[in-house]
Amino acid sequence: QVQLVESGGGLVQAGGSLRLSCASSGIIFSFNAMGWYRQAPGKQRELVAVLGSGGTTNYADSVKGRFTISRDNAKNTVALQMNSLKPDDTGVYYCNGLRYGINYWGQGTQVTVSS
Repeated sequence: QVQLVESGGGLVQAGGSLRLSCASSGIIFSFNAMGWYRQAPGKQRELVAVLGSGGTTNYADSVKGRFTISRDNAKNTVALQMNSLKPDDTGVYYCNGLRYGINYWGQGTQVTVSS
């Protein structure tokens, strides 16, 4: 059973930065894609960033130019560097891995951006 564990969330002021990390019990490069999603209170979960196995990336329009997703195969981790944070970025951030048609999710980490 693959497990994904997020870390790095917290409270930050607007304009600040946070770096989220997702550790996988499975081999990172065995995933077809890995990504980060977030869910704000009262809203649906939404895609933030995704990294394909070939290295292609895709970002939500709201985070383009501010967030960067990356992978460290040696450490089996996927990171999300978040800069210029805004209060609208507040939410629970979930790591996701897609492998052979099966979605795996972490437990989530809270990110709160104060104005």
